[in-house]
This record gives sequence, structure tokens and C-alpha cells, in this order.
Amino acid sequence: MNLKIITHDKLIYDGKADEIQVSGKEGTIGILPGRQPITTPLAIGVTKVVINNEHHYYATMGGIFQFSSDNAVILTNACESEADIDVKRAKEAKARAEERLSKNNTQMDVTRAEMALARAMTRLKVVNHE
Repeated sequence: MNLKIITHDKLIYDGKADEIQVSGKEGTIGILPGRQPITTPLAIGVTKVVINNEHHYYATMGGIFQFSSDNAVILTNACESEADIDVKRAKEAKARAEERLSKNNTQMDVTRAEMALARAMTRLKVVNHE
């Protein structure tokens, strides 16, 4: 099957995929060739692409997944491959978000801190192949 991963400003991947796993809003969705068509919103999470028995991991930051006629498209706000992720920066972002959430500050934007934590944790999952 064919897969395209597209962000607002660039094409991340365009090529063959033997298997795809995406993080949907309701959980992980596995895609194999010949699957029935599907369109679903994506959560912040790990996208795994299997090509010739090699696993490739991407941090996808929400978006939409569409599959039809053995063509898959991921339209996402942001996407990083394992090679693009700065582990030190992701760990620091995770610590900052956890610290913000642990304080009972009514001025803080809880949703923003939770999203920052989700993005940082997703990046760390990608580098750890989770």
C-alpha cells in the first residue's frame, strides 16, 4: 500500500508501507493492505510504519487519517521522525509540563500544559520504540 504523511509545510513521507499503526482518538488502529476504507481523527501519538520488516516511528501531533484503495494519507499539524527528535529537549519539556500540572495555580492553562505533556511523552515514546 502507499502512505503519505503530510504537515502544513512539508511532505514527511511518501512511499510504500506494509503495515501502519496510528493513534486514533479512540485508540490504536492497525492498517494492512486491503482493509476497508476509513477516515478518522488522530490523537497526539505514535505512528508506526512497517516497511520490509523494518519499523519506522513518527510522533504525529493530531490530524486526520484516511485510507481507501490501498492508499493511506495522514494529514497532521506536526510530525517528527525518530531522527528529528531532540531527546534532551523532550525530557525537559516533559518535566516542565509535569511541574506546571502539579501546582494548583488557577492562572495556569491546564489544557495547554496537558497538551505539552502529551507531545513530550509522544516524542519519548518514538525514540524508545513504544
